[in-house]
Amino acid sequence: MSTGNGIASVLSVASAIALLVGAGACLLSPILLPWPILATFIATGTVWWWRVPRWRWLGPCLVGFGWAGLQAALVLSAQLPPSWEKRDLVIEGRIDDLPHAELRRTRFRFRVDDGNAQPEPLRGKLLQLSWYDDFDAKEPGPRMRLRAGARWKMVVQVRAPRGLSNPGGFDSERHALSQRIAATGYVREAGLARQRSKPEGIDAWREDMSARIGTVVPSASSRYVRALALGDTRGLEDRDWEILRAAGVTHLIAISGFHVGLVAGFFALIGAGLWRWVPGWARRIPRPQVAGLAGLLGAVGYATLAGFALPTTRTVLMIAVVVLARLWRRPVRVADSLALAMIAILLFDPLSMLAAGFWLSFAGVAWLAWCLPQSQHWAKGFLSAQGAATLGLLPLTVALFGQASAVGPLINLVAIPWWSLIVVPLSLIGTALEAMHAGAGGWAWRAAAWCFDLTWPLFTALAESRFALWWLPEAAWYALPLALLGAFWLLLPRGVPGKWLGVLLWLPLLWPDLESPAQGEVELLVIDVGQGLSVLVRTADHALLYDTGPAVRDGFDAGERAVVPALRALGVARLDRVVLSHGDNDHAGGFASVSALLPIGDSLTPEGSPVPANSPCVAEQSWRWEGVDFRFLHPTRHFPYLGNEASCVLRIETRHGAVLLTGDIGDVIERELVRRDPASLRAEVVLAAHHGSGGSSDPGFVAATGARLVLVSAGFANRFGHPRREVVDRWQSHGAEVLNTADSGAIRLWLGGQGLQLRERRSDQARLWDAVRLRRAATLSYRPANERPRVPED
Repeated sequence: MSTGNGIASVLSVASAIALLVGAGACLLSPILLPWPILATFIATGTVWWWRVPRWRWLGPCLVGFGWAGLQAALVLSAQLPPSWEKRDLVIEGRIDDLPHAELRRTRFRFRVDDGNAQPEPLRGKLLQLSWYDDFDAKEPGPRMRLRAGARWKMVVQVRAPRGLSNPGGFDSERHALSQRIAATGYVREAGLARQRSKPEGIDAWREDMSARIGTVVPSASSRYVRALALGDTRGLEDRDWEILRAAGVTHLIAISGFHVGLVAGFFALIGAGLWRWVPGWARRIPRPQVAGLAGLLGAVGYATLAGFALPTTRTVLMIAVVVLARLWRRPVRVADSLALAMIAILLFDPLSMLAAGFWLSFAGVAWLAWCLPQSQHWAKGFLSAQGAATLGLLPLTVALFGQASAVGPLINLVAIPWWSLIVVPLSLIGTALEAMHAGAGGWAWRAAAWCFDLTWPLFTALAESRFALWWLPEAAWYALPLALLGAFWLLLPRGVPGKWLGVLLWLPLLWPDLESPAQGEVELLVIDVGQGLSVLVRTADHALLYDTGPAVRDGFDAGERAVVPALRALGVARLDRVVLSHGDNDHAGGFASVSALLPIGDSLTPEGSPVPANSPCVAEQSWRWEGVDFRFLHPTRHFPYLGNEASCVLRIETRHGAVLLTGDIGDVIERELVRRDPASLRAEVVLAAHHGSGGSSDPGFVAATGARLVLVSAGFANRFGHPRREVVDRWQSHGAEVLNTADSGAIRLWLGGQGLQLRERRSDQARLWDAVRLRRAATLSYRPANERPRVPED
């Protein structure tokens, strides 16, 4: 076997797929193997990959597993130890990437200096920080001086990355691992923060250029020009992203691989043109090679402007492979260049697999490379490409985002050629002219915004139609492979019999089993909303939401970020009733977002509550859904609104047992309920009142419930110390198992014919980056979780 053929077999498509499978298997594993074992995998796999032709794929598979594991272990070990949390730390370093200024805070990444003067666990580490205005501030404070590339000294309080764990929710812990973020936190003592040096570097240039676009382009579309020209999406608001997702064009609004290809093609034409004008130069270096090198130079420069995002990096690597092949006068297929790009990215950063962009980027090109013939009319080729990309990427889109755009294929028929061939080139021309001379690029930027505005109203109208966006429930793990196999089957060449049978393989993804309760049964989902409460209650045909979690003005909104995604992941498209136990923000703050995003049949809250509900909840008010009885036990009629003490206490009773939802009542109300009707308190499942505070869970109340399972909804390391140790001990001494969302994530349970069954999200979806597990390991008190679903012990 020749050297060329040997290298080709080592760096083949099969090797790329094997490397991908190995790294993916490691990152899907719930635990990390010890580093000596991972190092052995790498060494053995490397030798096998290069020296053993038989079963060569096993070599890159071992390398991928070991290399991804070592990288993950390195990043996780670098995260802030628990002993350093809740401290005021003085740090100095550089602002990394573009700061994102919002109404009352600025979010930014900060690279700490690697020197002895810095706190030991933060030296050289990347932090995700927020700088908030004072509560009584009338205008933005000194945080507005933050600039990319500037050096600052400041006081911060940080902790290891940690997020909520819910069905359909954003996994911030995985994101922190993929971005190598060692800690998250906020700036303290804003008056002590000092800028040490002026902005410098490529990010500073990007921020300055973005500011110029905002100045010279008066229309609101300037934010889209900034995104297309520089990859700066800071100006896009939540509403903008909603429209982009519903229209199916999020892949176009930021700098994509296709845009990099356009720039590379433009530079290649320039290079070839120069060589055509001076024929003598071609005697030394052939024109095709010069065109390739010029294209690669343009691609690298444009990717630098975008901060080397994954789609741009993938395209640059593919262009580099093609250019090198031309320099060596060797033919190269698209599949080969894609495989080499994947191998390069996985060897450089295997954790990039944790980002959705990795899968969409490579899968899109792979589908096109496999499906489309080499030569056909450009119009037919464009339509074929659009169809192949839509069908091939739909399973990934649904699995990654839980949604699909019905109007996306139609909009992309216009958006792809118009934006990519008109709007993007104008944006880039403006940027290039402005870089050469200040003020020269304004006309091109304004023309780009004008052209963008020609199509945007139509896209917005289509995206806002009721059928534009489909939200799909969370499916089982095997649904995605089956759907991808179905897409492969459907995209087989014409003449293959039974192609449309591939649609059947999509059913587990598009119509998953929702595990809905049967007649006379009830299901509960205690959503992980941090320090707050939100519980979904489902019967066979109805859904009730008890509280909606907290919301901070101009900040985190649990209704939007946790509750609604969880409901959609479980297939709940409509709420028949919402009960807001009382008006405190941690229970009712997310109501506005929930009511805006989902239809609600009815809403109840105590008389006098500041929450705008339809009617009051009153003791003895009751109803029945599918053989399940609902009855309020508190507040009684004419009971004054006293905040926590006026909470709606709801009893849910089935023939298999009962559930008691208690809101924030204290021990005074608990004792009153015991005195008034102790039999109504008997329940298998009880929501601990007031997040397990010391002023609730009265001993008499605990004894009266006889609970087998007690649920606590509390935030991690909250300042109130909920749940109190004595409260947990009190419930446990009466034979109850106590679960806390801070440790378990979302808690899902069923009360039905098979008894009481439950799942804890963090155990059921165990991942090696799980913050609870890492913290337990750091404090030497980790205990492996049981299998789920399970039945709590009596």
